[in-house]
Amino acid sequence: MRNKMKSHKGARKRLKLTASGKVRYRRSFGGHLMSTKSGDRKRRLHKPAYLAKGDARRVKELLG
Repeated sequence: MRNKMKSHKGARKRLKLTASGKVRYRRSFGGHLMSTKSGDRKRRLHKPAYLAKGDARRVKELLG
């Protein structure tokens, strides 16, 4: 019998699986230096992003 794989700690902190199976992550460039960014851009950065299917398949293995 094979041992269970441990989930990848870095991936677990940064990515989340939704109920429908999509992989959600936080967008980059939204942490600081916000005064130079336009309002539209800042609003876009608030919204969560979802990985493409090909990348999501690889990430699901990391999350276990």
